[in-house]
Amino acid sequence: MQSESNIILTHEQIQHKIRRIAYQIYETNVYETEIILAGIKVNGFIFAQKLKKVLEEISDIKVTLCEVTMDKISPQNTVVTSLSSEAYKNKSVVLADDVLNSGTALIYGVKHFLDVPLSKFKTAVLVNRNHKKYPIKADFKGISLSTSLHEHVEVTLGDNDIAILK
Repeated sequence: MQSESNIILTHEQIQHKIRRIAYQIYETNVYETEIILAGIKVNGFIFAQKLKKVLEEISDIKVTLCEVTMDKISPQNTVVTSLSSEAYKNKSVVLADDVLNSGTALIYGVKHFLDVPLSKFKTAVLVNRNHKKYPIKADFKGISLSTSLHEHVEVTLGDNDIAILK
């Protein structure tokens, strides 16, 4: 039996969702002087870069990118950020990833940032699946899907963004 793929978000829809999420981030951080957009490598960081571009178009808030690297299979004690903890201390941080599936990557990313005092901390995802095994939620989300555990969501970000349900 072949697996069937369905496009759940086209390039244009993804661009619209990114713009809406950027406005939500701006509204939540309107009184901040700087926002740290921390994207989980690989697609989460690309998502953060796209959010940064829109935030810089719509606001005067300084937006700093931070790449978060981890072993997604076994994330305990493997989270590393491209910025030192001093760079985001007492700042507003938004942790971004493309898909919130089990919540493993997001929860360990959150755990890493909570070792430093922050002024505000939020999470953003493009696709929120409702199969979390950890008590984590996305504060900003592009789309929420109720899917079966056997289905897989694949997001490709770049010149031709697309999200596919397989």
